[in-house]
Amino acid sequence: MSYKKLLLPSALVAALTIAACGGDNEPQSVVPPLPAGRWIAGDLHTHTTQSADADVSQTLDKILSKAFTSYGLDWMAVSNHLRVSTRDEKGATLAASIPLSLGVERYEIPRVKALQAAGTYADKLIFSGFEWDMPTHDHIGIGLFDGAAASTKGMKEFEYLFTTRDPAMFDAADVAAWKAKYGETRYNKTAADALQAINWLKQNYPDSSYAVINHPSRNKGSYTIADFRAFNDAAPNIMFAIEGMVGNQMEPDRGGYTAAYTDDNAPLRVYGGVDYVVAKLGGPWDALLGEGRRIWNLTDSDTHFKIVGGNSSGYFPGEYAKNYVFNSATGAPALKDLLAGLRSGKMFSVYGDLINALDFNLASKDDRKEMGGELKVVAGDKVTITIRFKSPARNNYEKPVDSGTPANVKPVVDHVDLIAGDVGAKATPGSAAYSVASNASTRVVKRFTAADWKLDADGYYSVTYETTASKNQYFRLRGTNLGVDVAGLTSGGEPLADQRTGATDNTQRFNDINDRNYRSLWFYSNPVFVSLR
Repeated sequence: MSYKKLLLPSALVAALTIAACGGDNEPQSVVPPLPAGRWIAGDLHTHTTQSADADVSQTLDKILSKAFTSYGLDWMAVSNHLRVSTRDEKGATLAASIPLSLGVERYEIPRVKALQAAGTYADKLIFSGFEWDMPTHDHIGIGLFDGAAASTKGMKEFEYLFTTRDPAMFDAADVAAWKAKYGETRYNKTAADALQAINWLKQNYPDSSYAVINHPSRNKGSYTIADFRAFNDAAPNIMFAIEGMVGNQMEPDRGGYTAAYTDDNAPLRVYGGVDYVVAKLGGPWDALLGEGRRIWNLTDSDTHFKIVGGNSSGYFPGEYAKNYVFNSATGAPALKDLLAGLRSGKMFSVYGDLINALDFNLASKDDRKEMGGELKVVAGDKVTITIRFKSPARNNYEKPVDSGTPANVKPVVDHVDLIAGDVGAKATPGSAAYSVASNASTRVVKRFTAADWKLDADGYYSVTYETTASKNQYFRLRGTNLGVDVAGLTSGGEPLADQRTGATDNTQRFNDINDRNYRSLWFYSNPVFVSLR
């Protein structure tokens, strides 16, 4: 494939159309315009006091206020651990432990409904999901819905079938119905049981559920790439995302990734706060994309508490990590539209508000596709890649941390990498290729800096790039505020493993962690595919 950089005036980039002009008798082809809509920011992975490992002060009201009032999110999933609940949504201790599904039904959903009925967060999308301890693996974030709301009926059945919860904790009539349906069988021990849960979602909630792999490399041996392939093969409409940009960023070991810093454990680190699965150029994510799999990257807060006593864990929802999903509908986000947006892949993820809007599209002479899309071309066709992004006036960096005193720092993108990889056949289960976790074709095609992009009148920085289609490929973006070679942080443009921040003094450590995180900001786009027809 040959590449040629093409810089256009910003006014032209903003309304880019590409016409193929042949002979006098050949009609012009015009690229369709970009669809109207807006980016809506949110978080799929949050905890409240109903998770036992969250602080008692992490009430539902507090988390909603932080997410929507303090940090301006548009949507959020409350996703407590699918374990027993010992507290209600206010943090009060219950007389007896109950399954989370009952806690969601009795406390979480009624409180959200009451707030929204009274006009609080009425323009926000708030829904309940859960984080499941997947047998033989790690955590997976699940949502399952009936219409416009979480299905508590489905949650209860899932919790009974796929955990070790004592049947006596559930309603006797429900248990009798489940036993009539499944016999005495429950699926809570083996890898086959884990896969059964994905199949159960497909059978019962084929178009209204999701299963996102959370912090995939945090614990050694939790997942193999063959696991990711098997989950996606079983239900590509449900297992379509990996939490590559992990939460728990206030941990001394960024993201809570505490494995020893050895070569053998390199995949168990975060790199610029990003899991190895996504951060490694040509690594596991690129291996999956190289099969044409529609598996997207996400970021979340994984909030449990920020700073309590001598411990720190994660930022609040929207404070540091944001997922931006494109929403074509007007007004308050609807659950069906959010699910469609998540599945589509038209989204990007960012730390520290490095950017807050991204137009990344590929255009041929008569078509245009955005993130998650597939541009079909003929070999030899010219493809124009357009990158446009915005950054806010300042982010949520406080100094000292949690002081309420803004550092008044405007995030500035140092460079954006255009990354490409070849797309081949999908690996067959049981084959050697099914366990391959790399894509040797993946490379940085071009590194753009401020010398390349132009500022539009509407506040977007814009650059275009032209290439000639010669094979099936995908293109994706990675951007950072860091230079190409920053001691301890980047080398040759690649992020280095984050080191432990371990000052003995609590206050110093908390501030060091916060400074570390805001010094190292990243965004990742989802890919656009190019296929020869």
